[in-house]
Amino acid sequence: MGRAAAWDLARREGVETVALADREPAALALARAELGRARTRVETHPVNLEDELKLDAVLEGFDVALSAADYRYNEGLTRAAIRTGVHLCDLGGNPAVVARQLALSPEAERAGVTVVPDCGLAPGLACWLAAWGVERLGQVHAVHIRVGGLPAHPKPPLNYKIVFSVRGLTNEYIEPALVLRDGKLLEVPSLTEPEPIEFAAPFGRLEAFHTAGGLSTLVNTLRGKVRHLDYKTIRYPGHCAAFQAMAKVGFFSEEQVGGVVPRELTERLLERALTDGDTDVVLVRVEIQPDSESSRRLVFEVVDHHDAETGHSAMARTTAYPVAVVAHCLGSGVIKRHGVLPAETCFPLADLVQAVRERGIDIRESWKD
Repeated sequence: MGRAAAWDLARREGVETVALADREPAALALARAELGRARTRVETHPVNLEDELKLDAVLEGFDVALSAADYRYNEGLTRAAIRTGVHLCDLGGNPAVVARQLALSPEAERAGVTVVPDCGLAPGLACWLAAWGVERLGQVHAVHIRVGGLPAHPKPPLNYKIVFSVRGLTNEYIEPALVLRDGKLLEVPSLTEPEPIEFAAPFGRLEAFHTAGGLSTLVNTLRGKVRHLDYKTIRYPGHCAAFQAMAKVGFFSEEQVGGVVPRELTERLLERALTDGDTDVVLVRVEIQPDSESSRRLVFEVVDHHDAETGHSAMARTTAYPVAVVAHCLGSGVIKRHGVLPAETCFPLADLVQAVRERGIDIRESWKD
């Protein structure tokens, strides 16, 4: 995700320097090679994000930082951005971490810094489409967000491949999901309430079920405007039942068993078993029902594929390009407000969606009965 975002930014007007920081020299070498043909100056810095002095030294002098790191680092990165006077955006993914970032908003505002969490796919682009639809329609009855990253050629038994951080994946499956029902904010267990969902060939009938983190700040942004709001993850049929069984047995527990932390072992095994050379696809469907008396609804849909020319996966394209848009907006001064701000509240959503479309993400809009 970081390399794809850097690739995008290195090709944008007004960007003078792109610096990449990572603790792995091999990752930096790969990134530099990928960006070698960019017209923008490219720097690489070996940095451990837990080393505050080194991190601050890298950030100082830049206008914007973009975090594609594990969500656990985002609170510390927010503090570093405030210390160094650098704007920040990140991929988010964990509501508890985002809540701690939002609590730092007064400090960021005093420092003249803007921090925008949750700028990937979900939370991120899918939430922006939902917020944009509600903005256009006013009070609405229901918003249903469905998002999935899938292998192009599924292999049993899990019919899945790792397309983003494995820690982020397991977090989605074990934390509770937030929903609005009858206007009330509720928690729903993840891996529950599976439903069928259809996409055009070659996908056909898939399944969608509750997972954590996909809505993040959107539940509060739309509270009072939307009666029902939920987010579910799309997978090939049977995936939900398999992971439900794993969760019940204790594969995601963080309590040691015989000197082993099951969740950590499970993540390593999943990463080994579900990493292959197959390409991927990202499916997004956002349905907005204005009126409880009518089935007519506004629908946004994305079907995105791996790009052989750039080497960017569908998940990288739909996650990294949106966060790159936000980083460019921060650097070019489009976002005027300071503080820690939900992305769906801090700039014109129509412009944001258009900028993502201009990067080759086909966002289709229609009315359906």
